[in-house]
Amino acid sequence: MASAQTLEERCIETIRFLAVDGVQKAKSGHPGMPMGAAAVAHTLFTRHLRFDPADPKWPDRDRFVLSAGHASMLLYSLLHLTGYDLSLDDLKAFRQWQSKTPGHPEYGHTAGVETTTGPLGQGFANAVGMAVSERFLGATFNGDGPSVMDHFTYVLAGDGDMMEGITGEAASFAGHQKLGKLIVLYDDNHITIDGTTDLAFTEDVCKRYEAYEWHVQKVADGNDVDAIDKAIAAAKAETGRPSFIAVRTHIGCGSPNKQDTAGAHGAPLGDEEVKLTKEACDWPLEPTFLVADDVRKFYEEAAARGAAAHEAWRQRHAGWSAVDPGRAAAWDTAWSHGLPAGWDADLPVFRPEDGAVATRSASGKAINALAPRVPTLIGGSADLAPSNNTWIKDVPDQQAGTPAGRNFHFGVRELGMAAIANGMAVHGGIRPYVATFFVFVDYMRPAMRLAALMGVPVTYVLTHDSIGVGEDGPTHQPIEHLAMLRATPNFTDLRPADANETVEAWKIAMQHDDGPVGLMLTRQNLPTIDRTKYAAASGIAKGAYVLGDAAAGGAPDIILIGSGSEVAPALEAHERLVAEGVRSRLVNMASWELFRRQNADYRESVLPLACSTRLAVEAGVTMGWERWVGDGGEVIGLDHYGASAPAGTLFEQFGLTADSVYARAKALLSR
Repeated sequence: MASAQTLEERCIETIRFLAVDGVQKAKSGHPGMPMGAAAVAHTLFTRHLRFDPADPKWPDRDRFVLSAGHASMLLYSLLHLTGYDLSLDDLKAFRQWQSKTPGHPEYGHTAGVETTTGPLGQGFANAVGMAVSERFLGATFNGDGPSVMDHFTYVLAGDGDMMEGITGEAASFAGHQKLGKLIVLYDDNHITIDGTTDLAFTEDVCKRYEAYEWHVQKVADGNDVDAIDKAIAAAKAETGRPSFIAVRTHIGCGSPNKQDTAGAHGAPLGDEEVKLTKEACDWPLEPTFLVADDVRKFYEEAAARGAAAHEAWRQRHAGWSAVDPGRAAAWDTAWSHGLPAGWDADLPVFRPEDGAVATRSASGKAINALAPRVPTLIGGSADLAPSNNTWIKDVPDQQAGTPAGRNFHFGVRELGMAAIANGMAVHGGIRPYVATFFVFVDYMRPAMRLAALMGVPVTYVLTHDSIGVGEDGPTHQPIEHLAMLRATPNFTDLRPADANETVEAWKIAMQHDDGPVGLMLTRQNLPTIDRTKYAAASGIAKGAYVLGDAAAGGAPDIILIGSGSEVAPALEAHERLVAEGVRSRLVNMASWELFRRQNADYRESVLPLACSTRLAVEAGVTMGWERWVGDGGEVIGLDHYGASAPAGTLFEQFGLTADSVYARAKALLSR
């Protein structure tokens, strides 16, 4: 190595060549951005980022999000160098089976990875959620004494992130919210997979962020550590706006033939180009994965500074706890994913004699019963709060001037909203919920999928869940959406049949910590089930249960299965069959996912194999119901789009009434 190189320059080259060697050994990956952005990430990790590898979940650590997740070897190299639980052998196992270094960073899989990234733009939006969480928790818990929540959120994003619409949604929201502790470093390398960015991307990105009301800076040389350092310091000093730093970098930096080309983006450099690059940079050809002792010591010292900051925080936290034990107990509950004692004490109970209630309305009452007892339950809607019934009464909305506010105005930004909620969830300390019309999960699906993949507890309030939307017509009537969510691994679907089951659904969601929960709720009123006549208690916590049964302990003649708003017509048809002497059973199947998780004995007790005559009814596509009705059953559903008309007319025209269910059941019984 050239003696003229400074220690920091060799540190940066170490990052570059760990990435190059990792991608080359794996024979796949993205070496270009780690090579180009190495100096940016090095500067952040060694001069600004506050972290403690000995405790990656320290609540008040700075957050770092690699939004351009394809550059994962950049992050893995720094995590290894700074002392996280990631060995050199782990770097050598990049992209291999069961390694700690998967192709894109995965939350919960690798220590130091704050969120799952890869689908471009989502990490950026997650970081907005982290920043707003930090501000809310600080306003809620800090008080007048020492701060226990006071950290920055940093993002490293690329050209692809800037092109994605989700980034625009999240950036607009962040600018309006004046999130002054959010700092985005833009790896402006001018290259995409297809070629140069000007093939499709010629806007002035910095002007766009100025229009979003961000503090914007430019760094002309992505290898100028001091310039990068000064820009980050200036961004930290700007507390009234989020900060955007465009750093001009060179993809594949140092590669004689692939620097500044698309060839450096998503494929190994190749043995010959690796050799040429190392020679050009005066880097030893062997050994690969080289980390010199003085380089390792440099990064250990950076980590030690973070550990010292953590210890200072522990002392502040101890003093803060002693002054206000009650608030400290609430803090501990929030960070342990717990619930305060008596959290469900005020939940409403609905009586049949009080009339029909839309499940969206019951959900709103549940939220307002939970909120006073769970102070970190926060959320909002994509400009539909009056329709979604998500507003927490008697508390302010979340704005720059009211940072402890609990009601979010996300605007008409469904995807941004969902990804911001993911950031809130992975940040920790709060329980986020978000809401929109069910049909608009089409806009939210990418973030909902990542919530399920990460196993984070976001609750989705999805109202107007069927053709019951009525006059707004097929553009607003979800048909295939429930099937889509049911097909998503680790996503819990809940479609309650009445107001009381909606309250139960909220109880399930509040206690569900290993994945997202969707509450599919009606616009139209539904009758409240008379629990003195039918099953005394809801069984939706197990997904499905026997609501009404005339089999007298034997095998039923027929099993009717309904969910949500279709339970009521199925129940009426069941009563008519029973009156005729048919041993009918009615099963309320509110959640396929929860029912699937039950043991075989319970599933058999609800849907006995001895009865193959089954009829399911649901106002959605029939796909998937064959699993529950079997070869001998049928499904009444909608394998077509809806129409614009009053809801009652639509249910009648499309055969989703008690008369239709009864007639189909009789036909099945007569076969």
